[in-house]
Amino acid sequence: MSAHSSVPPVVKIGDVARAAGVSVGTVSKALNGTGSLRAETRRHVQEVADRLGFVADSRGRGLSSGRTFTVGFLTTDTFGRFTLPILMGAEDALAVGRMAVILADTRDDPAREEHLLRSLRGRRVDGLVVTGRTTDERPPVDIDIPVVHAFAPSSDRDRPAVLSDESAGARMVAEHLLAIGRTRVLHVTGPRRHHSATVRAEVVAGVLGDALVGQAMFGEWSEEWGRRAVDLALASGLSFDAVCCGSDQVARGVLDRLRDHGTSVPGEVAVTGFDNWDVMALAARPPLTTIDLCLWDVGRSAGRMLLDLIEGREVAERRVVVPPRLEVRGSTV
Repeated sequence: MSAHSSVPPVVKIGDVARAAGVSVGTVSKALNGTGSLRAETRRHVQEVADRLGFVADSRGRGLSSGRTFTVGFLTTDTFGRFTLPILMGAEDALAVGRMAVILADTRDDPAREEHLLRSLRGRRVDGLVVTGRTTDERPPVDIDIPVVHAFAPSSDRDRPAVLSDESAGARMVAEHLLAIGRTRVLHVTGPRRHHSATVRAEVVAGVLGDALVGQAMFGEWSEEWGRRAVDLALASGLSFDAVCCGSDQVARGVLDRLRDHGTSVPGEVAVTGFDNWDVMALAARPPLTTIDLCLWDVGRSAGRMLLDLIEGREVAERRVVVPPRLEVRGSTV
């Protein structure tokens, strides 16, 4: 190893301007997302800047614009199951505006949330994305900067939000079971107190009609509940050729117990999940047919919306609903 490591030269904004064949002012506008430049010009400048390895000085941009080019990302999802894909989508969108993201986990503690909001405001973040691990409505955040709710809506319906279409997902999976010829479908889902469990159960019941066996079985979002639900259904003498589950965790438990009973899947009983959690859905035996709520798209749309609000641009829709996708795998076909 050389005693004198070579340090790559610092690429300046003037270097980008010369390489792109534009003025320094045009480079500044293109990289900051300001001014009335053509989309092709912005894209060209961005490509040249990336190729040269140009890194903008956020301190200088902040002094000139009164902004910090940072965004807060507030969540209650300690495990990151829903937060991480939403965060990745949001970061992709916010990167267009050269924005950095500060992740803050409230751990479902109102006092901690209040402290984190004060801390983020003290850091002068330009905006805030609020999300969580459920689609239950939450109180609006009281902070004097642009805020967008992602996945977890505000109880104030006028607040900007990007949501997943759970109803459409439940309809897709129920229609899929009918389409493959299943006529006796059991529905096993999570706690009745959760919006996700109730809305999915209502839609599934509406689509299946007489094909629904008994009432929806509400329990917990766990594999253990999936196993116990199968035992309860069989002990009650219920006959079913499909189990429509409210989550992938529940579905994994259902698959395990059906295998314990020697029931073939999907030969005798088809099984569906919900959420497309890859560690559950892909590792299941067989892999789960499930609904993908497209959380990355939720995050990207939320990031774009927040960027527009920060830049003072008009937002065409203040409540965006992202359509889901049906992933068909071996548990049904």
